[in-house]
Amino acid sequence: MSILPRSVVIKGTGSYTPDTVKTNDDLAKIVDTSDEWIFTRTGIKERRIAADGEQASDMGAKAATQALSNAGLNPEDVDLVIVATITPDMPFPSTACLIQTKLGITNAVCMDIEAACSGFLYIMEVAASLIQSGRYQNALIVGTEKLSSILDWEDRTTCVLFGDGAGAAVLCPSDVPGTGLLDFKLGADGANGEVLYMPGGGSANPATGASIDRRLHFLKMRGREVFKLAVKVMEKAAKEILEQNGLNSDQLACVIPHQANLRIIELLSSRLEIPMDRFYLNLEKYGNTSAASIPIALDEAFRDERIKSGDLILLVAFGAGLTWGAALVRCP
Repeated sequence: MSILPRSVVIKGTGSYTPDTVKTNDDLAKIVDTSDEWIFTRTGIKERRIAADGEQASDMGAKAATQALSNAGLNPEDVDLVIVATITPDMPFPSTACLIQTKLGITNAVCMDIEAACSGFLYIMEVAASLIQSGRYQNALIVGTEKLSSILDWEDRTTCVLFGDGAGAAVLCPSDVPGTGLLDFKLGADGANGEVLYMPGGGSANPATGASIDRRLHFLKMRGREVFKLAVKVMEKAAKEILEQNGLNSDQLACVIPHQANLRIIELLSSRLEIPMDRFYLNLEKYGNTSAASIPIALDEAFRDERIKSGDLILLVAFGAGLTWGAALVRCP
C-alpha cells in the first residue's frame, strides 16, 4: 500500500565524512572521560571532525556529487535542492543555495529545512510531495552537519556524542507502481524543545559578549530525558507506519535508524521485535551526525549490499524540536 499518487524512487545516494578521526582516547585527553565510559554508554568508538575551513556546504556538495553520479544525472538536470542542517555555513543565504553554486546547478529551487536529527526524513517527504505535484522532476536532498562547530569541548556529556559529515540522495518520479517512497509518518512536540537545543545565536539570545561568556552558543542536552523520548517516539512512528500500511515487522529487510546511541537502538529493536542484525549501524565510526546520520547510513547500506532490489526498508529518526519521523521505502 502507498499513500503516494505517483511513485518516487531513490535514484542515487552519496555520502562524505571528513578525514580527521577523533577517537574516544583522543577525547580522554581533553575531558574527564575514557574509551570504556563512552563506548559502554553510547556504542561510539570514534567520530569524524571537519577540517578548519571545511563547511557544511563543502561536505554536502561532496556527498551530493556522489549521489548525482550514482543517479546518472548532471547538475543541470536538478530542479529542486533541499538541505537539512542545524549547522548551516551562516544564517543566510541557505546552505542549499551555497551547494547549488558549488555544483553548478543552474535551474533549481533551493531551500533549507531545520528539523535537527529528523531533518533528512522531513526533506525527503517534502521533496517527494513536490515531485508528485508534477512541478519538479529531479530533487537533490542533502543532510549535512558540522556539529564540531557548536560543541562545548569542556562538556563531556555532549562532546563525546557527535561528529561531522554529509549524506545525499536524488529522488525522481517512476512509472513503476508500489516502489520507492511508500509512506511517511512525521511528528513534532515543541513542548519538549529545551531537552536538546542551542540557546544562543538567534533573535532570543543574539551574539553578545555576555552570551559568549555564558556559553550559550553551544549545544545543550538533557540526556536522560532525550533517551526516554527518543525510544518512545521512534517506537510510535515505526508501529504506526507499519500498521497504516498493513505490514508487520517481519516483512522489513532492513531498518536504518538515526545513529545516536546504541542503547536507544537496542531498546527500539526489543520493542519492535526486530532482531538487531536487521538494523544497519555505523554509529561506532561516526557518532551522531544529526541530519546527516540517516543518509550516510543509507548510502553505506547500499554500498555494502545490505539492501537489494525489492527490499522493504524502514527509516526512523528523532531529533531536537522534539521532532521524529519514519519512512517506508521499497527499493526499485
